[in-house]
Amino acid sequence: MMPVSCRNTVMGRVGFDGIACGCSPNGGFDQFTVKGSSKRVQRRFWGGHGERKLGSLWRGVGRCRVFSTKSPEILLNGIIEGSPSPVLEVLREKNSPILLTNVFEVVADDLLTLNKNLQNIVGAENPVLMSAAEQIFGAGGKRMRPALVFLVSRATAELVGLKELTAKHRRLAEIIEMIHTASLIHDDVLDESDMRRGKETVHQLYGTRVAVLAGDFMFAQSSWYLANLENLEVIKLISQVIKDFASGEIKQASSLFDCDVELDDYLLKSYYKTASLIAASTKGAAIFSNVDSSISIQMFEYGKNLGLSFQIVDDILDFTQSAEQLGKPAGADLAKGNLTAPVIYALEKAPKLREIIESEFSETGSLDEAVELVKACGGIERARGLAKEKAYNALTNLKCLPQSKYKTELERMVLFNLERIE
Repeated sequence: MMPVSCRNTVMGRVGFDGIACGCSPNGGFDQFTVKGSSKRVQRRFWGGHGERKLGSLWRGVGRCRVFSTKSPEILLNGIIEGSPSPVLEVLREKNSPILLTNVFEVVADDLLTLNKNLQNIVGAENPVLMSAAEQIFGAGGKRMRPALVFLVSRATAELVGLKELTAKHRRLAEIIEMIHTASLIHDDVLDESDMRRGKETVHQLYGTRVAVLAGDFMFAQSSWYLANLENLEVIKLISQVIKDFASGEIKQASSLFDCDVELDDYLLKSYYKTASLIAASTKGAAIFSNVDSSISIQMFEYGKNLGLSFQIVDDILDFTQSAEQLGKPAGADLAKGNLTAPVIYALEKAPKLREIIESEFSETGSLDEAVELVKACGGIERARGLAKEKAYNALTNLKCLPQSKYKTELERMVLFNLERIE
């Protein structure tokens, strides 16, 4: 059996104040940063017994890592220097090109059952709200989160000899998709977005009042089903996600057009708004397979790293794709003052960009100029490297699983995301 150690590969400059994967018996939190080109990382843990400072550690430190016999320097070779990870290259050679429909093929029947159950669950009590929710359910959504629940459920079930998914696995997938849908409806209201996946948003069609009520209803409905799972660990896990959504929105709203926002802040906000739900999805699936807690922790880390990588890629595409491809106006986040990884990196090299953003694009053509500066100053490339870093971490988290077609698709999900920016 592969040895397990509380270590985790950390590359680049990251910081997650207040995010816990749960590997400490005290539910400790990590905070770590790498400043400039320094190879030493300063780490602090917070736990139930107060703060403890652990000295300086060499690169390759962290927690909850199932590790290879190769040294961290060998494992990280390529990513630190900007070239692809050997692991990523091997998988890409075997599985390129990657289509999401192919990734989901092994759980296609599970997803069909999910779609039927969602309509029954949401539409049973209020047809008007169901009509609003169908605008999201039927708007070309990828069903990525429930698919991840099914993939992790089946991959971890093999560890304990479970032949079929339980009713709780299936209900978890439905709850996750309902929570995600509710968050999208509310996001579109807050962002005043007119389009979602190429279609008009719920509030655009039905008005803000119906949109807010539809989102509230789905949050409430998902919470009721969550309580009926009667698993306190999962209830607490998913409840934290709903809190994280609000924290992410508040964090974003309080830093609009703030050119002093740091990468740590961006990553934390991205965790709250995107990665938290994915991490809870994958960990919850493992919990219902009754695997060892060390495995469920790894599944949490996989979901977190995959979610962060997805968000970074989405933020890159906001600069590189057209409105037709995005399903929303290109450069929409920057126009609203939401500074993402490409912008944060570009600000380090372009003082002019700061002036434009702080003016809130008051001059005609200033938004287009800002977009070009982000591209010219290497913001896109550096953000692409950050997305690859998180992707590599996600693949590392999967090493605790036995080889299976479900594990392979979890790996391919990571690569599918990266192919969106290649």
